[in-house]
Amino acid sequence: MSTPQQQRAFWLRHLHNWHWISSAICLIAMILFAITGFTLNHAGDIEAHPIFSKKTGIIPPALLAKLAQEIPQRSKKSKDQSLPQEMQTWLEQNLKIDVQAKAAEWSPEEIYVALPRPGGDAWLRIDMDSGALEYEKTERGLVAYLNDLHKGRNTGKAWSWFIDIFALACLIFCVTGLFLLKMHANNRVLTWPLVTLGLVAPVLLVILFIH
Repeated sequence: MSTPQQQRAFWLRHLHNWHWISSAICLIAMILFAITGFTLNHAGDIEAHPIFSKKTGIIPPALLAKLAQEIPQRSKKSKDQSLPQEMQTWLEQNLKIDVQAKAAEWSPEEIYVALPRPGGDAWLRIDMDSGALEYEKTERGLVAYLNDLHKGRNTGKAWSWFIDIFALACLIFCVTGLFLLKMHANNRVLTWPLVTLGLVAPVLLVILFIH
């Protein structure tokens, strides 16, 4: 039968392992999220200089006719509302525009594709009468890009999964840290006063200054 000292050593060893592994996993992302937490909190003070770029073109008549044939079906909210692959290839090869298989808004007058992205925006419009194409892209810089990564804005499923895994790693890091604090608290008299301060300070700020 194990002694209390052996049990303590067992839990200390496992808690330390989980603590350092979770901290290693979330270290770099934690730095990123801490920095972007600051930049988001001071977004109004950080001046942005958006860069706009535009492209225009004319859709070949044969390709335009194929798009027109797709309108009756796709304007009925079909499952696949992205531009046909042939159109995507033409845009990439001729204008270096990647529509990323985004859903389009189809109508007899025009086809419109919204292309939001981290740190910027873009859109594509095709006039179905003339075949004229307009494309505009806005880039708001590195800070805006990192801020959007922080918020998970227009970042796709892969980044969304990363945020979930990162959040879980942070939770493990904090919970194991709490248990380690408890196990070392007898030798560190400021442990619980500091933990209490970490709880009371934000609660008081909410009560007194947030209305």
